[in-house]
Amino acid sequence: MKTKDRIVEGARVLFNEQGYGAVTTAALAAHLGMAEGNLWYHFKTKRALLEALGEQFAAAIDRRLDMRPGADPLSAYVDLLRALMAEFRHFRFLYRDQSGYGEHAEVVGKRAPEWLRRTFEQLEAHQAALVTAGLLDWPRERLRDLAINATIIVRYGLEHYRELGEPTGEGSGTVRRTLRRHLTLFEHRLTDEAAAQLHAAIEAIEETALAA
Repeated sequence: MKTKDRIVEGARVLFNEQGYGAVTTAALAAHLGMAEGNLWYHFKTKRALLEALGEQFAAAIDRRLDMRPGADPLSAYVDLLRALMAEFRHFRFLYRDQSGYGEHAEVVGKRAPEWLRRTFEQLEAHQAALVTAGLLDWPRERLRDLAINATIIVRYGLEHYRELGEPTGEGSGTVRRTLRRHLTLFEHRLTDEAAAQLHAAIEAIEETALAA
């Protein structure tokens, strides 16, 4: 791994563990086993590291937003949950700590409204496919409301737990609980089998991630 890439990855890990505001460049340099001057050579400020991670975040979201429901809508929804869980875990601090550093990375600030709108549309398409397959009993004219509420829960879930003072780091289970919570919006209108499969999938995704 190139030095610059190693710095970005090290910053991501520490920001996720400790929070963006708590990590100093000196602590990051020590974590990486390099002189602080070497770190400054590649990134003049911590904000520059945030911008680099923001670009990675944007690429991950764009990949996830390309996921559409297919012939098996339940499996497609599981795949979407898997992608969301990976996104939340990998970029935990960007979902959790924004109030701690005041401003988004530039690409995040510019594209956040677009990402929210497209996530509404993505969840609505997946949930509509569940309706078509007879797995979800939900009025089609209310699907957008369901998708918006589900997006609010998943988008702000980690921040919500942080504000409650609960642990939100690796192994805290907050990503899993956030995805479970979004299911509470509509699990009572899923078939029993579909609801059970989605709950089981969330548990299995978490177990697989922790074992990796």
